[in-house]
Amino acid sequence: MEPDFWHRRWSEGRTGWHLEEVNRLLLKHWPGLGLPRNATVLVPLCGRSLDMAWLADQGHPVLGVELSIDACRQFFADHGLEPTSRLHGAFTRLEAAGITLLAGDVHALRGPDLDGVAGFYDRAALIALPPSMRARYVERVYGRLPAGSRGLLVTLEYPESEREGPPFAVHEAEVRAAFQDDWSVELLERRDILALEPQFAIDGVSSLHTCVYRMVR
Repeated sequence: MEPDFWHRRWSEGRTGWHLEEVNRLLLKHWPGLGLPRNATVLVPLCGRSLDMAWLADQGHPVLGVELSIDACRQFFADHGLEPTSRLHGAFTRLEAAGITLLAGDVHALRGPDLDGVAGFYDRAALIALPPSMRARYVERVYGRLPAGSRGLLVTLEYPESEREGPPFAVHEAEVRAAFQDDWSVELLERRDILALEPQFAIDGVSSLHTCVYRMVR
């Protein structure tokens, strides 16, 4: 998807992916990663997710990357924080209370931008990208994380012929093919969520599952 698509969605308030609560799959599966409290966690395409505040409350420095600077500013406003702001390469860097948000294109990340990252939480990034962009995303982001990194990847599965993304379906076979060279991939849970997502049913989707993977490099 082109940047203008996402900027338009944010400006129009069409952000159906945003949850007004911490994701329950994060609450359930994050403790099993065993990351130390001081381990920095990357949250790609983070929006203004409440999950970042929860991760910070667990003692993790958080590094979020988000195309929309308005979303970044809104995140801090939501939590009563006034971030410092400065240019950082291709990004605007906003920072407060142990949370750093880089406003800009995730594909512009450089190796030094990810220095110190030991974990990640990807709930809305991989599934936001069409197939033509996913391989580049995996290479540019996951390919730059150090050995020993671990995190949670959350995906959706549904018949692609029944609906046009985003969010896009990313099936288990694709996940394993994309990460098999450098990562161990463990499917922790596959959950039927069609009843919880009425818009998918309205769109004619016959089945919808969310999957959670534990990833270790």
